Amino acid sequence: MKNTFKFLLLVLILSALSCKENTNNRATEEHTDDYSAKIDSLIQTTAPRKFNGVVLITKNGETRYSKAYGYSNFENKTPLTTKDNFRIMSNSKQITAVLILKEAQKGKIDLKNPIREYLTDLKQTWADTVTVHQLLNMSSGIVGLDKPLLFKPGKGYRYSNPGYGLLGRIIEKVTGKEYVEMANNLFKELEMHHTYCYEMDKTNQALINGYWISNGEVTRVNFDSIGFTKQGWKDFIPTGGVISNVYDLHIWDTKLHQGAILDPEYYQQMVTPSNEGPHAAFDGDTLGYAY
Repeated sequence: MKNTFKFLLLVLILSALSCKENTNNRATEEHTDDYSAKIDSLIQTTAPRKFNGVVLITKNGETRYSKAYGYSNFENKTPLTTKDNFRIMSNSKQITAVLILKEAQKGKIDLKNPIREYLTDLKQTWADTVTVHQLLNMSSGIVGLDKPLLFKPGKGYRYSNPGYGLLGRIIEKVTGKEYVEMANNLFKELEMHHTYCYEMDKTNQALINGYWISNGEVTRVNFDSIGFTKQGWKDFIPTGGVISNVYDLHIWDTKLHQGAILDPEYYQQMVTPSNEGPHAAFDGDTLGYAY
């Protein structure tokens, strides 16, 4: 990956930062198995930089590997723990997709409908042609709310944060509730007690620091000074504003893929690729996109 901004991140490998290894930073391994030593070796590699984050691997509901490496606070050398909360960034899009599909199950959203059907106040003419489905699978062509489409909807690929912001607005229109309320209620229902939407100017439970890395230098991010307006952040929450930890994400994965959240028809739509394109985080490799 390029040496660009990375938040401390996610399910199996939560971030990659340069740090001095501290052997006291590791959580106790809960099970011994054939691959633990191999994972240890991979995690301890130094190129392109040392790993700083949390790894949790489960099999059939049992924890097989659980370790934390590095620091949650580089200045104070505070060790990471497996219970620390991270910004899960674009994995928040899974949450948004599920909320859309739950409303589709109720008949409140038709994925084939143009988004104008739900967002009647949008001034953009492309709202008459871009569908909910195309927002979900990155085929809308939206690069910005005040810009023309990059391509005809459904005829290309463009990873679109603004598109998922619009999905958040659609959720609010059809439910009459704020996105944050809908998402947080879902987390409570699933017993994800350490997962929530980050809200500006509010206390955010057990959230650890994020850091920039540039030319080998690690610098703490003052997230609240990045420049989000309140409306800008509200639109960003559905695309990257959820906070969670590996244990809650394990609950999410288990319940989602075992059919406890969505009906089978809508689950299959969520996980079946219907578009493909490159992503900078994977050095431009082509990925299949579902929801």
